[in-house]
Amino acid sequence: MAMSPSSRRCGSLSPEGILREIQVNLLECKVCFEKFCTQQRERRPQNLSCGHVLCLECIRALSHPLLRKLECPFCRQLCSVDSTSHCQVLSDLQELLLSQTPISSAPPHRAKGGFSEAAGLTSTGLHLCTAFGSWGTLINPTGIAVLGSSGTVVVVHDGEKGVVVFSPQGKKLHSFGQRGQASGEICYPVDVAVTPCGYVLVTDAGDKAVKVFTSRGNHVLTVKDSFQMPWGVDTDSCGHIVVSDIQAGMLCHVKVDYAHGVILEHHTPISDLQHPKAVACCRVTGNTAVMEHLTDDTHPPERHQHTRLKVFTKDFHLLYQTDTFSLTLQSTVRLDMSGVAFDRDGNVIVTDSKQGMVWSLGKLQNGPVLTPLVGDLIRPVGLVSLNNMLIILDGGDHAVKFYSATSDTGLVKYLMYKQA
Repeated sequence: MAMSPSSRRCGSLSPEGILREIQVNLLECKVCFEKFCTQQRERRPQNLSCGHVLCLECIRALSHPLLRKLECPFCRQLCSVDSTSHCQVLSDLQELLLSQTPISSAPPHRAKGGFSEAAGLTSTGLHLCTAFGSWGTLINPTGIAVLGSSGTVVVVHDGEKGVVVFSPQGKKLHSFGQRGQASGEICYPVDVAVTPCGYVLVTDAGDKAVKVFTSRGNHVLTVKDSFQMPWGVDTDSCGHIVVSDIQAGMLCHVKVDYAHGVILEHHTPISDLQHPKAVACCRVTGNTAVMEHLTDDTHPPERHQHTRLKVFTKDFHLLYQTDTFSLTLQSTVRLDMSGVAFDRDGNVIVTDSKQGMVWSLGKLQNGPVLTPLVGDLIRPVGLVSLNNMLIILDGGDHAVKFYSATSDTGLVKYLMYKQA
């Protein structure tokens, strides 16, 4: 049985926290988020041949009715329905906890198809306010953005329509970007950004382009000039597009007349990067952050990777840089940076997909000040700062998660009120 990264970090938690981690990460199906239940046949935990565990109902829903095979939603291994078996150890663990744990200490229930609101201090500084999503609603999501201050969330994923738009409370509003190469279609979405005036930008690695849509999904423009493999994307305060090209090692800057669907200017201010992926623009300072992925070929056959963060001024002059090795010297854990964003005060925030954490590095003028913000994530792949909140895309359980500095859900409720 495969265990999530968060379930392996229980050594730093209290006994109550360990029980909560076990119930959330081990005793519920990570596809439908329903609790396993031996008494209900459709909710029994079943082992797939790859080692992951789903409930019987989800196995049936995901499998081909004639071939009786399914692709594991977590590792993509092809598994046979006939080779599944009841996961007795989880059933025994659940019965043991039910006999020992008071009802009052049970974690908040998460409804099918999404999470209900849950307030509880994580192992770090921010509180989970609400979250939504599941396998099927989101399939291997890779990028997230927010439409203005409304709290409307835009996610790109590997679904039949690559862009999904959610209300702050998790209701799916609409989707667009049918899979394909025709005008207005998306082959392989990687990242997404939203301009100050509400246009949605998607990097399409399959078509080697940046595609521009209205917030309702109407295609406006496709930018393809000189891209080899566009990856991360964001916009500055003027709505100009900043996109990384992982294959060409470039950072491109594109000015667009969105109203007329015309490219005004396309140039490459930085061309000496190493496999740049994540990009973030600070609306406060005008700075741009880029995450490089460096490969060490000195230890074959294993290739060791580490990342380097570079921050540039508004005019694309290098302001500061650091890497995973330097940051590891300042902390007790190996910080493996993956995604990057700025908060409303201009602080740099990074995700750590291997540790399942989000860190603040501060403003970096006098070097990074490491502050853990969120822990107990599975595989964070994207994040956005909104007011006093962090909105995190966790690819490990295909979910969008709202975190706040306060333990109540007032900010989320305020966003919901504005959306109504």
